[in-house]
Amino acid sequence: MSRYMQVWPAMLLAITLVARPSPAAEDPAVLKDLTAVIALHGQPCGQVVSAAKQGDNDYIASCQDGNRYRVFVKEGRVVVEKQ
Repeated sequence: MSRYMQVWPAMLLAITLVARPSPAAEDPAVLKDLTAVIALHGQPCGQVVSAAKQGDNDYIASCQDGNRYRVFVKEGRVVVEKQ
């Protein structure tokens, strides 16, 4: 399976996450989706325990291991930046 085909489901998941109508950032489904997106980008996290919505398609996720990530969409792609 090509690398592209492995990443594609993560992109669809992220699009689903950000396309929903403004869910509460502490919604368990949002935390689970952010956990999956961070893991699929190969970043250490464990589990997202809290998230703050910064704007449309833009979250700051705090992980149980202490790492923090900004998850956002840029030019149609999901980006995960360590904070």
